[in-house]
Amino acid sequence: MQQEPTVDDAIAFLRANLCGTLRFESDFLPIKVVVDQDGSLIASVMAAMLESFDTTLYLPDENESGLHLGVSLEEFQPNGANAHRCDRWQIYHGEPPDVRWARMSIDAARFDTIFIDGAAMMRVNPLAACSNHVIRAVNANRQALRRFCAEGAGFEIADPVLVGVDPFGFDVRRAFDIVRVESEELLENEADLCEELRRRGFSLEGG
Repeated sequence: MQQEPTVDDAIAFLRANLCGTLRFESDFLPIKVVVDQDGSLIASVMAAMLESFDTTLYLPDENESGLHLGVSLEEFQPNGANAHRCDRWQIYHGEPPDVRWARMSIDAARFDTIFIDGAAMMRVNPLAACSNHVIRAVNANRQALRRFCAEGAGFEIADPVLVGVDPFGFDVRRAFDIVRVESEELLENEADLCEELRRRGFSLEGG
């Protein structure tokens, strides 16, 4: 008998699928997102998306096996305290398609057979504070990173760059997209993160 998915399964799926389709009113357009430190989603958006009162994000598409998120969009300016959000999106996805930016709060979710309250999906990333120096250390060893990707993703990546970490895995940028490498254990703090990386072939100072 197949086990019903959990909220953790839904969040892990979200983290692994950052490209999807946004429905706003009766229109459907492809969109790319990143997960902010507080669990909300950040995206480059069209003005019409911001004006919609009925918005659903499908990851990776409208198929019933994917993740369906009811979202509310709030525009923000790409400067000052918000600049890091735009920078993070561009580190993942490159040049933005539009000049406007939005923070998407999750109102509700459907994943497989379960319905989830939006607040449960917006989980703070406990690795956000420590991730920058760990990411720098990992990217300094490209040979180990290429081996890590080959073993974790199942294929070679010529010039990988680690761009993000969270309790469920690692985001690696390659030429045209993001590759997800799942963690072997749930990573709840910096010690967990460093231990996982050492176990998978990296030599890290401290941590």
